[in-house]
Amino acid sequence: MTHHHTPRRPRRAVRRLLTPSAGMATGLLVTGLLTAPAHAQPSPDTTTGAPIGTTARTAGDARYEPGPCPKTAEPIKELEGARCGTLTVPENRAKPSGKTIRLGVAIVSAKSATPKPDPIVWLAGGPGDDAVGEAKMAIDGGLNRDRDVILMSQRGTYSADPDALCPNIDEFNARAVGLVFDAPSTERLHVEATKACRDKLVGSGIDLSAYNDTESAADYDDLRKALGIEQWNLYGISYGTNLALVSMRLHPDGLRSVGLDGILPPSKGGSASTWSSAKQGFDGLFKACAEQPACDKRYPNLPATFEKLVRDLEAKPVTTTVTLPDSDKPVKVVLDGGLLVNWLVSATHTAEAVPRSLDELANGDPQRIAQQWATWKTNPKGIGVTSHGLVYGVFCSEWTPYETQEQALKGGQEAFPTFPRSVQAEAPLLTFLRPDCDVWNVPAAPRSIRDVTSGDIPTLALSGAFDAQTGADNGPYVARTLTKATVVTVPYEPHVVFATSKCAQDIAASFFDTPDAPNTDCLKGLEPPEFEIGPEAAPRSPGS
Repeated sequence: MTHHHTPRRPRRAVRRLLTPSAGMATGLLVTGLLTAPAHAQPSPDTTTGAPIGTTARTAGDARYEPGPCPKTAEPIKELEGARCGTLTVPENRAKPSGKTIRLGVAIVSAKSATPKPDPIVWLAGGPGDDAVGEAKMAIDGGLNRDRDVILMSQRGTYSADPDALCPNIDEFNARAVGLVFDAPSTERLHVEATKACRDKLVGSGIDLSAYNDTESAADYDDLRKALGIEQWNLYGISYGTNLALVSMRLHPDGLRSVGLDGILPPSKGGSASTWSSAKQGFDGLFKACAEQPACDKRYPNLPATFEKLVRDLEAKPVTTTVTLPDSDKPVKVVLDGGLLVNWLVSATHTAEAVPRSLDELANGDPQRIAQQWATWKTNPKGIGVTSHGLVYGVFCSEWTPYETQEQALKGGQEAFPTFPRSVQAEAPLLTFLRPDCDVWNVPAAPRSIRDVTSGDIPTLALSGAFDAQTGADNGPYVARTLTKATVVTVPYEPHVVFATSKCAQDIAASFFDTPDAPNTDCLKGLEPPEFEIGPEAAPRSPGS
């Protein structure tokens, strides 16, 4: 789940911060070429023999047309030479005579001169992220080694027409670093921004009730048929795993295998599950520190330090100012307990610095955490790139109708019984979700959207032991009803292991080669991160 953008750790040797939507800023149109690179032979359409994506075709109510590549917020080198086009589908399949929408499609050729006939489809995270904008992640990880990789903008996302973006929400989230995170006054402003987004989208003629997993799963099935592909594979990350599991249940035909990375089961989606995931990720990180003598000696009993900070900051928030990169303008940051929880969910992506950051805060220095939080939240590359229409379309039709406020609160209470109630009431990454959904006002999806996915499609269930967004226990959970599932937890890795772990990339490649028996030998050689050890600091008051 990447509703709130988090940093990524691209390789263990490289320690730099990226957002999941890094590469989204300028809205440039990348023109696609209808020919593959000279060294590769594109996979053929099974009905015409032409390269996939170069033939116009109608399939039911859907039509694919070759054409320019979808727009991306800034140029993506990995899309140079891609075969591109658009898929036109009904916006709402319950209204077949209603309006249509267009979804951007990009097909990156396999590197192999003899590609396999079954491509891999990349399902983006979010909800609300654009798969086309994640081409670099997919290709850098080697998914196109011997198969074409297909990326399609999910309905409402950046390169879809119409899009359901709302920059006003992103801009509010940037300003909110200077507000008390979970205060009623912040909630009021947050909900006002959500309602303004809804009013804008409805005013533009968008049917908000049609932006959900049922329609999106049908879009991808229509794409497969319109491209003339008999069988393909899915690789979903974060929220994309939710869409993949829905697709496996509603449209199993044509699915050779499915990779799930950072697993979000539709049957568990909601605040309580988010609390459980946060607990697992935090515990994994704290345990790794405790098992490293230098870290354990310098930062003993991190869980107690963290929980005390949450309680203290919720009772008495700390205000500080930071200066962001490439700016000399001071930014006000308010740290309370809710912010600290949400910061740590994201900070598992930069785990090595977490113990030192918490220790500095406990000794009265909030600068490191405040700087990191403000940098993430005010990053201009995160403005105007998320489809909030899809975010709330999924959450408000599929999650909140099937989880009571009491159940959501209980999730927080069970995971962190010592937290103040005000913190327990707002699940990580889902702050103010219920009042947001009240103003979003879309009908509940059929209860069947919460059904467990079962079947015998070969499935790879990948998780990271530091994943605080979609807990590693979701792997065994989905495997209970998938008879050909392989469950893999990659140690010391955060949410979406494909983005950060060469081992995870190798396992994924092996899985698509032999879905019933992927090679996981690389797990044996993995080592824990080396945690930063800061100098001993004399305690001082937090505001000094």
